Amino acid sequence: MRVGIVILPEDRWWAAEPKWRAAEEYGFDHAWTYDHLGWRSLVDGPWFSAMPTLSAAAMVTSRIRLGTFVASPNFRHPLPFMRELITVDDLADGRLVLGVGAGGLGYDTSVFGESELGNRARADRFAEFVAALDGLLMTDRYDYSGEYYTIRGARNLPGPVQRPRLPFLIAANGPRTMRVAARFGAGWVTTGRYTDDQDAWWASVAELARRFDEALEREGRGRAEVHRYVSLDAAPVFSLSSAEAFADAAGRAAELGFTDLVVHWPRSGTPYQGRESVLEQVVDEQLPALQGRAAPGDPEE
Repeated sequence: MRVGIVILPEDRWWAAEPKWRAAEEYGFDHAWTYDHLGWRSLVDGPWFSAMPTLSAAAMVTSRIRLGTFVASPNFRHPLPFMRELITVDDLADGRLVLGVGAGGLGYDTSVFGESELGNRARADRFAEFVAALDGLLMTDRYDYSGEYYTIRGARNLPGPVQRPRLPFLIAANGPRTMRVAARFGAGWVTTGRYTDDQDAWWASVAELARRFDEALEREGRGRAEVHRYVSLDAAPVFSLSSAEAFADAAGRAAELGFTDLVVHWPRSGTPYQGRESVLEQVVDEQLPALQGRAAPGDPEE
């Protein structure tokens, strides 16, 4: 089982750099940052851009995979984004993972002063966004024509370091976005369903995992072809609130066949409020054992 950590892009680099270095030194398999213009309760505070942050992180690490958790079409167009992804994948020497989702409602959309799309329209746009990125990253002189995006003769040289393209980790909880994940994803990530009850949240994760199995079957892909990620801190209990909380969450995820866990670097305030001492305890006492244990159907790297 692999374990990753999210480092929010809220600190000036002198404070953020030690966290990215530590994520690798601690032995995490992947490290992520949010890709938003502003996010929820933190929208009035400091916030930095994801792709420059990942570029800087690539310069101070050498092994750990890096990625967006997650990018969306809310404020991105696949054509210029393709260039950013190729650039960061080059800086990271082939360690970049594109975490991508349909995008929710909130500041990322309201700040433009435009009407927000409904769920169906956002799912349609997302399907086009992922399909266009897939083609752009793999094909030079690429054309695309859809309802939301039109691209003519796009160049992509030199292309990503990773071939045929960098892996997509696709966030999906609904049936339409799951189809996108089952078709294009090297990984699928779920946040479960919103609830204040911990057991109910895990029940929703189990149900979504079952539905993703069905989506894979419809796409003709085997269960072992796609890594399964769970964002533990979408649950009512912060996974690093205590070593016991993390152990419980990791055990439940393993029972459900997840190959990858994602936690958040503890913050001094909400959300993800916790102590770095707990993070260090988990790293020392639990991380090596987890990484030595394969989840059922765990695909090869």
